[in-house]
Amino acid sequence: MVTGKDIVKIAKLAKLRVKDEETERLARDMSEIICFADTINNAVEDSEEEFDGIAGIVNAFHEDITVESFNRDDILKNREGGENGMFVIKKHFSNR
Repeated sequence: MVTGKDIVKIAKLAKLRVKDEETERLARDMSEIICFADTINNAVEDSEEEFDGIAGIVNAFHEDITVESFNRDDILKNREGGENGMFVIKKHFSNR
C-alpha cells in the first residue's frame, strides 16, 4: 500500500509540488492503480492462441506525405537569440 509519505517522496523525486491535503487521496489512487496492475500481471491466459488484434486489421500503415516546411528565418524571427539557424537554449545539468 502506498502511503502519504511515499507520495511526498515520489513528488520530490519528480520535482512536483503536492499539497498536504492531497497526499492521502493520491496515496489511495496510486494504491488502486498498483492493485489493478497486479491484477493484470497475475491474469491467467485461457487460450494458447496469440492475440491478433481486436479488429483483425493487418499492416494498417498510411503513406508518408511530405509537406513544405516553414522558412527557418521566419521561425527564428519569433525568438530572440537565434544563432546560425538554430534556437539557443540554456544547458541544464543536474548532479542529483
